[in-house]
Amino acid sequence: MRGLNDLLQVYSQQLNKGVSLQLVSQSIEPEELFDGDPAGQSLVKILRDWALVVCIALAAALLVRFYVLQQYYISGPSMESTLFENDRVLVSKISYQLGGIGRGDVIVFDRITSDGATVAHDDLIKRVVGLSGEKVEIRSCVVFINDVALDEPYLDEEDLTQVELVDKCGQPNMSPKIVPANQIFVMGDNRPDSFDSRSFGSISERLVVGRAFVAIWPFDSWKIL
Repeated sequence: MRGLNDLLQVYSQQLNKGVSLQLVSQSIEPEELFDGDPAGQSLVKILRDWALVVCIALAAALLVRFYVLQQYYISGPSMESTLFENDRVLVSKISYQLGGIGRGDVIVFDRITSDGATVAHDDLIKRVVGLSGEKVEIRSCVVFINDVALDEPYLDEEDLTQVELVDKCGQPNMSPKIVPANQIFVMGDNRPDSFDSRSFGSISERLVVGRAFVAIWPFDSWKIL
């Protein structure tokens, strides 16, 4: 008991002299946990380097996806027989920053619809048929651009052999339409079964996500578009 009293007395004297007790914190580097252990320090360095590599790779992948390339899968029959259900294509998002949209390009675009309460966004893939300022017309399933018949080698031969025009192209005739400035007229290659500009009209060039330039899946159907 006396020893405890002596300790308390010394502590009280130190406080009276203005001496403060402080806890000193010190940061410890991961390598210091393995101080004197070269193998441990080497492991920490390897883990740190790999974490940096993974972070850089993820950042690069995100930048590529959002600004350069993106993979899309095909849903629906509208681009048969060029592209089929569940095919995969690569879409370049910088193509039209380097040059203009061309006739015959296969593009992905954002189609915006609204019921007054909600706004929906759908990514559609179609082929560019008419460009800004051009006159587009359909006569007996043949597309005319400025009164000149359009050569369309990508159309399905089986469809072209159909006797009934409706079976051949879905909409045999369309009165002339002028494509407004900064817009394009798009159609699916599967004309009998495609929801496209024949129904919803021309689309703004601003809605184009990019150009689909290659089909990458399935591997045995790999091809340039």
